[in-house]
Amino acid sequence: MKQQTIVQFQHTTKKIGRKTIVSDLNFAVPSGEIFGFLGPNGAGKTTTIRMMVGLIKISQGDILIKGHSISKQFEKAIRHVGGIVENPDLYKYLTGYQNLKHYARMVSGISKNRINEIVQNVGLTDSIHEKVSSYSLGMRQRLGIAQALLHHPSLLILDEPTNGLDPAGIRELRHNLKELAHQEGVAVFVSSHLLAEMQLMCDKIAVLQKGKLVSIENVHEFIAEDNVSRICLDVESSQIELAKMLVADLSKTAVVGSKPNQLWIQMNKDEVPELNKLLLENGVRVLSIHVQEQTLEDKFLKMMEEGQ
Repeated sequence: MKQQTIVQFQHTTKKIGRKTIVSDLNFAVPSGEIFGFLGPNGAGKTTTIRMMVGLIKISQGDILIKGHSISKQFEKAIRHVGGIVENPDLYKYLTGYQNLKHYARMVSGISKNRINEIVQNVGLTDSIHEKVSSYSLGMRQRLGIAQALLHHPSLLILDEPTNGLDPAGIRELRHNLKELAHQEGVAVFVSSHLLAEMQLMCDKIAVLQKGKLVSIENVHEFIAEDNVSRICLDVESSQIELAKMLVADLSKTAVVGSKPNQLWIQMNKDEVPELNKLLLENGVRVLSIHVQEQTLEDKFLKMMEEGQ
């Protein structure tokens, strides 16, 4: 599927008084990808999302959605957008189905079949005719996502979409979003603090710090770029000192772990076979070797520390 630019940030800046909340964002979000937006509290993530949907005014620059300016052509731009900013806005005294039907009246071309299809996709078939006041937080989140998807948007914006979802619900949401992006070509823009989930979900990530864009990376390349892993080595307790000396011969440092026969070593995982060979040749009984891959959380926290 050929990618096209869905969102274009053009030197987008937001100021409140003399304080700059978001500074000079200049990047594009293509179709068919899940684009993660990361940053610590106060970095400007929610402010950026609120500018994308026209909830707050852009101070300088612009945001284009499918070529239409959110500032100057709001109606043309926003018709391509579905989203949840912070929490889904629902009528609690109505049923889930009535909420969707009410929203469908605002947008032409949404049929009953489309409503039923989207209800099934988000897993609310059994409870869609119950009042929203009886819904759990996770069920309300599902209904909000259903509402956002009803009109076949080109861009889906989700701010903390896994709020209130149990592990099964998070996994199901991840599967649905990947299908939506990779098979239907929707651009999915996601902001979340759950970095482990973002690692599993996203194709690309943008990192925001103090209102400025630090980096945009392919998730897997970003995690693997250092090519350094933590190696957990289990050996016979009586041979722990010998093992540490042999590790030092490879110009590495071994640190004793929580167990007396456990060593932790930072090294390139391509060097593990050489380490294993050296230990065996010197009579060290290796009980296990476990490679702990670097995670998105590790990389993100490292980047934030360097940014400080």
